[in-house]
Amino acid sequence: MDLGLKDRVYVVTGASRGLGRAAAEALVADGARVVITGRDAAGVAGAARELGPGAHGVAADNADPEVAGRLTAAARERFGRFDGMLISVGGPPAGTATGHTDEQWRTAFESVFLGAVRLARAAAAELGEGGVIGLVLSGSVHEPIPGLTLSNGLRPGLAGFAKSLAAEVGPRGIRVLGLLPSRIDTDRVRELDALSGDAEAARARQEARIPLRRYGTPAEFGRTAAFLLSPAASYLTGVMVPVDGGARHGF
Repeated sequence: MDLGLKDRVYVVTGASRGLGRAAAEALVADGARVVITGRDAAGVAGAARELGPGAHGVAADNADPEVAGRLTAAARERFGRFDGMLISVGGPPAGTATGHTDEQWRTAFESVFLGAVRLARAAAAELGEGGVIGLVLSGSVHEPIPGLTLSNGLRPGLAGFAKSLAAEVGPRGIRVLGLLPSRIDTDRVRELDALSGDAEAARARQEARIPLRRYGTPAEFGRTAAFLLSPAASYLTGVMVPVDGGARHGF
């Protein structure tokens, strides 16, 4: 199946590793070109080299108010066009509802929530018909995850923002959607499993709750993201797509 990605240009934030990197790899493999970002300049440069000539790295922090404009400009300057953005941010620190400080909430809000909103607004202002904005959120949009209170508080709000934005920009032919990963086998998920004190046992418990009885691979997430961002998914907008092996049991 031809996804129609050849020569299309996407910005993918948080793409030096993890789910953002997996999405960038899948996009490039299908002929798209990507501007990837991350806070670590060396890590972003290394990821761009590994992705090849179809990738360009920009060191950037989603919490920086100036980043959004820089990234859309970089896409146009480097590759001559801008077709969409996948906004992926690292998960905020683990912790309990009573354990986080005001400062931790402010920091997480700036990077996870407000940074994503700014990027999406900037992308919407620059995109034309056929453009797409994707947000990498979490299964916590539908069901709180024990020990991840910051994520539980912020991700559902971003899903609501995405739905609202989809309704506003839909008449212009721009799509907005969310991806809701759960147990994808990334460094972040391994770190969360290790917090239990027995990572192997924690993983076994989680896998027992997943109908497919395994964690997803980053490549599986990346291929899903590439499809949703592609013209092949042109009639999908305002949706929150679980990428979780069936872990969400509700409709």
